[in-house]
Amino acid sequence: MGFKLFLGSILVTIAFSFTVPVLLIGLIVVGSAIAANLPWVTVAGQVTLEQVLMVLATFGNGSAVEGAIVIGLTCSLVGALFDTYNLYYRHLRNS
Repeated sequence: MGFKLFLGSILVTIAFSFTVPVLLIGLIVVGSAIAANLPWVTVAGQVTLEQVLMVLATFGNGSAVEGAIVIGLTCSLVGALFDTYNLYYRHLRNS
């Protein structure tokens, strides 16, 4: 029973840790694209969009989508490591 709980916890953590940063990046890109079309913040929206896409392209070997996926995978790995540490620490405390 303990292994099922461990596996379930790790899978939920990996999914959540991947989804949140990718959605946040998507919201920033969409928000910047919308701001680039508004008359009073056009320049700020364009500059923000260009900078975000440049950072994502840096992480994704020239592709912004690959950059977002790399950031999401990295966050999911870190989340899984933290969850594993937390479960191991609780196991040591209870035994």
